[in-house]
Amino acid sequence: MKDKPPVIAQRLMNLYRQAHAIEGGWRAVNAVFLEESDDAVLDEVRKLPTGEKLAEHILELRTGRTDSDSISSELMPYGGLMETHFEEVAADARFSDEDMSALEAELENFQPTEEHLNIIKSLPYVRQFGDRWLAGVRAAISGRPNLVARWKIVYSASRAFDLWERASNILSWPPTERTRAEVQADLPEYETYLPMFGTAGQEFLTKLRAFVSSM
Repeated sequence: MKDKPPVIAQRLMNLYRQAHAIEGGWRAVNAVFLEESDDAVLDEVRKLPTGEKLAEHILELRTGRTDSDSISSELMPYGGLMETHFEEVAADARFSDEDMSALEAELENFQPTEEHLNIIKSLPYVRQFGDRWLAGVRAAISGRPNLVARWKIVYSASRAFDLWERASNILSWPPTERTRAEVQADLPEYETYLPMFGTAGQEFLTKLRAFVSSM
């Protein structure tokens, strides 16, 4: 059964805001926009914060005024600041040989626990990237496929703990139609990462699905 337009609209807005971090970039995101957005969905998109910009971008894709792998600069989320900042992070991502060897040793022993994650985040050459530490380190090790593969484990652990905290907060709030729609839009991510917590994660997923089904 197809999701309701408000749910699809929220999912598209989430993609729009996170396009800078999605593999495949605008080409991948735009394909979803074109596939899932009918006129009813566009009406709901316009009701969301910055929704007018996203709706206009989708219309430009439909008419061909915007290529399938791009977006007009004036319609970029956050005014294009996220893309610009990512490029700056990638350009400045340089590790000394000593830093690279130390990181390799840490990743060799990394386990997806909060303790190990905090150790990685506290390393001086990781802290230099601030809130963009995941992207910064990923850019710095781009020429080392073996480290990139291990860094994906760090990314997954970080994402899992972030989603655990978000789910805890959501389930402690009085439910609203908006929060239910947001959870439904993000449910694939919860289903990807929360199982990392074993039985506790599965129980959390059950609660989130019940939360959504109460719409």
